Amino acid sequence: MIKKLLSFFYLVLIGVSINAQKSVSIQSPDKKIRCTIKIGKEGIKYHVAYKKETLIGFSSLLLKLKDGTSTGKLSPGRISYSDSVEKYELLTGRSVKVEDHYKQVSIPLSGKDGKSIIIVFRAFNSGVAFRYKLQNGHGSDSFAISAEVNEFNLAGSPGAKALLLPNFTSSHEGYYTSKPLSEITNDTLMDMPALFRFHSGTYMAITEAALLDYAGMYLIKKNNILQSCLSPLPSDTSIFVKGRFPHESPWRVMMISDDAGDFLENNMLTTLSPPRRISEVDWIKPGKTTFPWWNGNVVPDTINAPGNNFVTNKYFIDFCSRNKIQYHSVVEYGLHQWYMDDGVGFQPGPHSDPTTPVPGLDMKEVCDYAHSQGVGIRVWVHWWALYPKIDGAFANFEKWGISGMMIDFMDRDDQEMVNIQTEMLEKAAKHHLHVQFHGAYKPTGLSRTYPNEFTREGTLNYEVNKWGPGLTANHDLDIAFTRLIAGSTDYHLGGFRAVPDSLYRVQYTRPLMLGTRCHMLALYVVYENANAMVCDYPEAYEGQEGFDFIKEVPTVWDETVAIAAKPDEYLIIARRKGKDWFIGAINNDKDRVVNVPLSFLSAGNYNAEIYSDHNSHLSPNSLKFESKNVDRSTRLMLNLAGGGGAAIRIRAL
Repeated sequence: MIKKLLSFFYLVLIGVSINAQKSVSIQSPDKKIRCTIKIGKEGIKYHVAYKKETLIGFSSLLLKLKDGTSTGKLSPGRISYSDSVEKYELLTGRSVKVEDHYKQVSIPLSGKDGKSIIIVFRAFNSGVAFRYKLQNGHGSDSFAISAEVNEFNLAGSPGAKALLLPNFTSSHEGYYTSKPLSEITNDTLMDMPALFRFHSGTYMAITEAALLDYAGMYLIKKNNILQSCLSPLPSDTSIFVKGRFPHESPWRVMMISDDAGDFLENNMLTTLSPPRRISEVDWIKPGKTTFPWWNGNVVPDTINAPGNNFVTNKYFIDFCSRNKIQYHSVVEYGLHQWYMDDGVGFQPGPHSDPTTPVPGLDMKEVCDYAHSQGVGIRVWVHWWALYPKIDGAFANFEKWGISGMMIDFMDRDDQEMVNIQTEMLEKAAKHHLHVQFHGAYKPTGLSRTYPNEFTREGTLNYEVNKWGPGLTANHDLDIAFTRLIAGSTDYHLGGFRAVPDSLYRVQYTRPLMLGTRCHMLALYVVYENANAMVCDYPEAYEGQEGFDFIKEVPTVWDETVAIAAKPDEYLIIARRKGKDWFIGAINNDKDRVVNVPLSFLSAGNYNAEIYSDHNSHLSPNSLKFESKNVDRSTRLMLNLAGGGGAAIRIRAL
């Protein structure tokens, strides 16, 4: 009798018929977030509250297949709850060891033909996510998705910060718009992550996780309600996703906090992504890299016959060897790629061939010399030049001794392009090659799944200083509170020629920078990037103030702490590698003083090496260096110039 009663209570708690109730709900482990799901004649609707404040009013969910199957027409079944803790380690990212606790509810919907769509919700302390799971029926084993429309009925017209786009074919590069959501025009396409600030001061960031074999998602206003839309297939714009059962959508993610800095600490996106799919990982070695294209391939006059050849690459390799820079990138010279190509403007021609270097460039000779100096070699390649010859190219890269590559100009995130990028990562791993995606969409947590993905772009970054108005410190802050939420960002860092606004001009060679040198140093800490660039030429760095910090700063971290985060104003991030901590502070265009508590340190004594702005209004390259002993009770007072920053290394004594 007792066993029967226990079984009864178990069914009440774990398996409950939806037909017998109007709604189900889950709470985050800390009980601050509650997600309520209603199932009725009007379909599936969900509601999200934080500390009892409604953030998302009841919003409809709809997934529709081309054959007419949809969540609105299927019958609900028996739900199931679970309570899980996921533990894993990351090779790159914000922290090495991750432990995430979440609550989950699964809601099955099925039809007479046996097809079913399961909607799964998860609640973390850092936010809420949901996804669709498609299961096979008695008919065809294939499917096509004609619509996925998820509403986000945000309460009270919060302030929005987002990249607005003209269409789905995009490099995801531009300036961010900040205005109340009510003032954003209907039918405006919004990139993700997008940041929203409610009147109570609560923040929400909306993005996606685990984008695999699916179309990328955007936000758009329809009838004054925010909803999702998918990037259509180029060959048939009436279809967004096609495949075979079973299949899963990416997670639709809503991060929630009183503090926007929390979005830069948590690992929600990697936790929602599949575990590592690469078994052998000893060869994966993140690190900083040169990128001579940015500075204009500047070399000394003493170099004989500079070009895409051994002597020019040797000059940069020797610089890397002297200064703890792990990689040198072979890109182009004289506006022509390092490989044979009859295209124009870096676009591949009909005979583009990344398996064949230009005459005079022996890639094995370059790689052999670099390896003798403890330096790895990377290459730049246009994706369309690479993809038709991908197997032969990767085999050659491995034979020559290349460590990785930047793959550029993809500018799409439809299902076809998403699958191409996954294929590139999988095949690159077989040849021990790491990948940096440029001209690409946002990350979605897959650095956990494919740790050979070091970084990806999706930002308007300092490459544009070569041909247009210089990027400002305010733009860097916008990137930090939007795109950086999704993960590693490929930014062209390291410009050491800062000038006052009045002296800025466009220079394709030796580009100029706005913002201070300390702002630039701080970005190496603030911006997550396992393959951070050191973009300027050797003589721009050696003997210069602040270069010691670039030489020492890591690119992967054991722990991340957002010390202070105020969108549009400033951001202070601390990251730990081993026993050392590094702090980066970036400021907007207004002078300010900030106090930085060091309470995140363990007990003990430390030495802090501090690079801060000095006389920056007259000379933005000028900085002040000081060394002082500190402990966890210390509060550092930093003077941040407009457009400035500070960079700090803290070592245990």
